[in-house]
Amino acid sequence: MINVHSTDFPSAYYGYNDNWDFEKFKSNFKINVIRFEEDTREMEFDMIGVDAAIANAVRRILLAEVPTMAIEKAFIYNNTSVMQDEVLAHRLGLIPLDVDARYFEFKPKSEDAGKEEDDSTSDAGFSEHTLEFELKVKCVKNPDASDQASDPNHMYTNSKVFSKDIKWIPIGNQKDMITAKPLHDDILIVKMRPGHEIDIKLHAVKGIGRDHAKFSPVATASYRLLPRITLTKKIVGQSAFKLQKCFSKGVVDVVENEFGENQAVVRDARKDTCSREVLRHPDLKDSVKLSKIRDHFIFSVESAVGLTPDVLVTEAIKVLMSKCKTLLRELDSSSEKMDTS
Repeated sequence: MINVHSTDFPSAYYGYNDNWDFEKFKSNFKINVIRFEEDTREMEFDMIGVDAAIANAVRRILLAEVPTMAIEKAFIYNNTSVMQDEVLAHRLGLIPLDVDARYFEFKPKSEDAGKEEDDSTSDAGFSEHTLEFELKVKCVKNPDASDQASDPNHMYTNSKVFSKDIKWIPIGNQKDMITAKPLHDDILIVKMRPGHEIDIKLHAVKGIGRDHAKFSPVATASYRLLPRITLTKKIVGQSAFKLQKCFSKGVVDVVENEFGENQAVVRDARKDTCSREVLRHPDLKDSVKLSKIRDHFIFSVESAVGLTPDVLVTEAIKVLMSKCKTLLRELDSSSEKMDTS
């Protein structure tokens, strides 16, 4: 393979200078929030002036290294539902929690390997790293239901167990510091019938997505490069409308120029989906140059926990900064050892 290093890009970024210049970076680097939807916890923002390695590092940290809280242990006292204990515990572990993990510490490894947790008491010593929940539901017949009723929702009480049935049991002074509950109330856990009962105590701890997907704070975190569409010559008349149809709606517009002709212009390259449909038309393909801006990344982040996407991105950048500081310390330490030897 040839042309695989970061300074030569065949036909696209010829002669691009990738040498590090802090002043140039400081003047070029920008983050612009394009869309923020608080109700769906989605955000779209532009990260401008960075290399692909930095953008990808932020994405990977968002997926795997921003800490969150998730259910880790299920103490099942009673489960007479049709769902097996291990399957039920797995489903409970995947329920996202609405709680700020920054108030908690990681659970000490020595404690995991040492004594078993006493699941019968709420030890205040666990308050720094553990959240406790309870799920206790019993299905019974509805005495007010009609003899002709056929809908289980009317015939029985608690025929469906939802995430809203999970109750938080504060430990120590947690109630004065935080609130904790499932992020969504309508997640179906299990269906039951009269005589079925579940009684479970749950412990949630702090973790990262690299250890288990249930700790990942985002439903999606992705990026793409900003498209660049350049018209190499003037396109007028019916060719302008033909070109417009080759792209997504809003990418190319047809306007009247100073000569009264219908002329194609690039309106918003951001909406382009990179279909390359224009290359199928011999009369148009040489009139358009398609490329991407190398240092302009369009990020899409959707939060799956209680924290909003902007907070998650900030935490991801903090993790990246911490990694950089650790690397610099190791390099300095290695340099000192080489000098002394």
